[in-house]
Amino acid sequence: MNKNDELWPAIFRGARPVDISVVIPGSKSVTNRALILAAQADSPTTLRRPLVSRDSELMVQGLQELGIGIVEQDKQVAGEPEYQLTITPAPMSGPARIDVGNAGTVMRFLPPLAALANGEISFDGDPRSYERPLGPVIKALEELGVSIEHGGRYSLPMIVHGKGKIPGGTLSIDASSSSQFLSALLLVAPSFDHGVVVTHKGGALPSMPHIDMTVAMLRDFGADVHVDYEGQSWSVKPGALHGRELMIEPDLSNAAPFLSIAMLCSGSVTIADWPTQTTQPGDQLRSILTSMGAHVSMSEHGLTLTGTGTIHGIDIDLHDVGELTPSIAALAALADSPSHLRGIGHLRLHETDRLAALTREINSLGGNVIEHKHSLEIIPLPLHGGIFHTYDDHRLATAGAVIGLVVPGIEVENIATTRKTLPDFPGLWSSLLV
Repeated sequence: MNKNDELWPAIFRGARPVDISVVIPGSKSVTNRALILAAQADSPTTLRRPLVSRDSELMVQGLQELGIGIVEQDKQVAGEPEYQLTITPAPMSGPARIDVGNAGTVMRFLPPLAALANGEISFDGDPRSYERPLGPVIKALEELGVSIEHGGRYSLPMIVHGKGKIPGGTLSIDASSSSQFLSALLLVAPSFDHGVVVTHKGGALPSMPHIDMTVAMLRDFGADVHVDYEGQSWSVKPGALHGRELMIEPDLSNAAPFLSIAMLCSGSVTIADWPTQTTQPGDQLRSILTSMGAHVSMSEHGLTLTGTGTIHGIDIDLHDVGELTPSIAALAALADSPSHLRGIGHLRLHETDRLAALTREINSLGGNVIEHKHSLEIIPLPLHGGIFHTYDDHRLATAGAVIGLVVPGIEVENIATTRKTLPDFPGLWSSLLV
């Protein structure tokens, strides 16, 4: 049996209250942005508690292929072991071969950096990566004078012919399919000869919090960034970035399935080290889950969610926090009233078509999800056991685990895909529930 076909019996708990504390691994979005910025700095950077997952490992390996020095080590900090990465910038050169897997941040953030290398840099990835949109990044780089072989497909696989520098300048980009298109250019813009001014031209920008995260992290590394929100324009001046020590926040989006335990089973779940201020979109879980019936509080221990086991339906625009949709949809399918999850058409272009996948899988368990072009209507019905397919999508896998908390007989196909952003989701999940 192919490992992707293996079925993982979801852990059924039912209405037994919980009282648990969880340490969530570091943020993928922060880790991979920090790695790109550190690679351009004028001195070494130390990342404390970075994420260790397939996506972050692919980014590390890609940077090492370009010649960047990266050393991992476990250190003792206040008597506790702490994983750290030290990134030492170096001249980048080819030939090099970079595997992006199916990681959006890797396939979009590394090509602009690779264009600053000298030599041929080839990019390839999982079959699904060929289907994911990359054209706006390729076109922008070509407009800036970068030579890229892609056979006219404007997608992977491709070869970037780096010349060691990019002039920079002014350009427009349509980032309505993914905010990562814009972040990809901004993150490397300090190293362009003349910086860059990028204006978004197109439909509504998804995931604005992720763009704000990019801007904040650029500034943390010393970049001069100006944002014109009204004109949807971002300006980054050329200049040196400076290495630093950075503690990586827990991945708040990955907290969603763990908080769902208290939502469905009742009791409380505490997520350790939840930041009091953050640009992570996952922070909106506080207000979203409160609207669905939970009580949320902050203390020195982190964020604590207390649930009653009863979940209310919600009508909400998730355009800026689309990555939370699978977990919210799983809860909505088990709520006491209908839900309407709006503004999420761009999720059709993620690891899989998440709208179609959620509709298919929840309905196969007896649910009633109505799929629209940009939204999902979810009318709760009693669910039954069955196979929950994941389509190599980590967030589909955790959504299946959430449903399995209170629906007996759920088997999740390819639970190993959660390794994309969680090193050992099955182990952590079972340690909390068994």
